[in-house]
Amino acid sequence: MEILTKAAQLLLSLSILVIFHEFGHFIAAKAFKTRVEKFYLFFNPWFSLFKFKKGETEYGLGWLPLGGYVKISGMIDESMDKEQMQQPPQPYEFRSKPAWQRLIIMLGGVTVNILLAIAIYIGMLWVWGEQYLPTSEVNKYGIVADSVAQQMGLRNGDKILSVDHEYVEDFHKIPGKIILDKAKSVQVERDGQVVDIVIPEGFLARLLKHQSPEFITFRVPFYVAGFSADSPAKEAGVAEGDRIVGINDVEVLYFDQFKAAIPAYKNQDISLKVLRGEDTLSFAMRVPEAGIIGVATSYANLFTFSEKEYSFAAAIPAGFVKTWKGVGNYLKQLKLIFSPEVKAYESVGGFITIGKIFPSTWDWQAFWSLTAFLSIMLAILNVLPIPALDGGHVLFLLFEIVSGRKPSDKFLEYAQVVGMIILFGLLIFANGNDIIKLFR
Repeated sequence: MEILTKAAQLLLSLSILVIFHEFGHFIAAKAFKTRVEKFYLFFNPWFSLFKFKKGETEYGLGWLPLGGYVKISGMIDESMDKEQMQQPPQPYEFRSKPAWQRLIIMLGGVTVNILLAIAIYIGMLWVWGEQYLPTSEVNKYGIVADSVAQQMGLRNGDKILSVDHEYVEDFHKIPGKIILDKAKSVQVERDGQVVDIVIPEGFLARLLKHQSPEFITFRVPFYVAGFSADSPAKEAGVAEGDRIVGINDVEVLYFDQFKAAIPAYKNQDISLKVLRGEDTLSFAMRVPEAGIIGVATSYANLFTFSEKEYSFAAAIPAGFVKTWKGVGNYLKQLKLIFSPEVKAYESVGGFITIGKIFPSTWDWQAFWSLTAFLSIMLAILNVLPIPALDGGHVLFLLFEIVSGRKPSDKFLEYAQVVGMIILFGLLIFANGNDIIKLFR
């Protein structure tokens, strides 16, 4: 069920993005009286799931969910309609329009994707506002560092003061700050002392390949929030609201400490120490073979989240700012892909990777946030100067505008073929990475 929920969110998100992207081309073409022959969600080789014609345009739904397209008359695109290009140019065709109009038509898709991201962020800020976990709140207890974070030099219980001597207000932005800004050091408080941790050479490549959402998480005291059906702790007398603080004579004040320690006691009798109000109590129990005692914890009331509400008027400029920052962050991610030092290309993923970022339960706030991010990503990727992408067409149009010479149809045809080969190669590489990761 979890996989189906993620897949459904991914499919809906991509469908929205493709429709708006192609509508951008469509509306710009119509504005300059250019004929649009087809408007399709998903590709339709050999057959369509359904289609209808209204005016001069055929609208339809394809069966191959890898995107969508608009077929504009007189344009060399993925349809490779050579027969039409051999006919005399018509006034309603793309090739008959001035270069500046063709440029606007080609930029229509990415423009609408950016506008869509802005609109989504405005709506989200207006409806839900903004909430984040301040680093100062996490520093009440410190962090939990996974194995890779510990290789970097962090330790459980560290309190992060700054990254490259710059304070990061939102705790969940710290990993992004380390990766995207190629941070050189992290400053922490450890046992009352300020420690400057120099990030090892080549560590970012290891971190990107690791791809763990728990690279750095927050540490929490182990308060009992519930029990499993056959919990030994519940049978022994532990109650909700108790705070677990020890196993036998070993002090375990935090959940991560307990989780790491309890497997060593499986099939053994232990004395579990808990705080109940002002009293310290001990409960005798046997730890089963699984090495767990059937207790759930919660951090709901341990941290004060920073919240900000927006009126509709205030959400508009904030939505623009959020989109601008999103564009900047994604450009930094692209830069990492081409960095020989970081080797981020080894971590590039396809549809499985994208699908994994959606939550396992349907969450509209998370859905729209991810859709806005993907809209920015789609816009930027589409303006890369690769033939067959919008950016390739834009590159040739800019050349035409500057030089006054239009590339020949034969050149554009060959460029389209080369571009499609490159795109299919990248698609195979990205999704191949996904498949390899499944078997690691």
